[in-house]
Amino acid sequence: MSQLTLHPIGVVHAPHRPGPQPPGQVQEHLDDTAELEIFPEFAAGLQDTETFSHLHLFCWLDRSTNFDLLTLTPLDTVPHGVFATRSPRRPNPIGYWVVELLERRGNILKVKGLDAFDGTPIIDLKPYFPSEARPEASEGWATGKSRIR
Repeated sequence: MSQLTLHPIGVVHAPHRPGPQPPGQVQEHLDDTAELEIFPEFAAGLQDTETFSHLHLFCWLDRSTNFDLLTLTPLDTVPHGVFATRSPRRPNPIGYWVVELLERRGNILKVKGLDAFDGTPIIDLKPYFPSEARPEASEGWATGKSRIR
């Protein structure tokens, strides 16, 4: 197997500070705004991002330690496989969001709908296309569940 190397392209500036619990599910933070600072050496890659209303955002969840293959979630009292959850405690702690792009100022992107901690490393951005939406998708085991803890 070849070696895998990731290089941060920027950093998240958000109101969420590390504490005993992660900020929660993105549904609770849909109106929160944050700034994505893209490092100067990658800023040219932002050209035309402002023409999109939404972006795919990938971050390295650098405060996540270890992982559990079975985990409890705020939606249920029984454990589920980590790959059937959005737990940050994963073998590769990659965070993923579709964020609304509110504004671009040079190498700074102001976004809405992000529940990441301040200082979280950004590893990639991609444009979101509405045709990617899958309204027929199932919510699996979480169908009809609401936050219980």
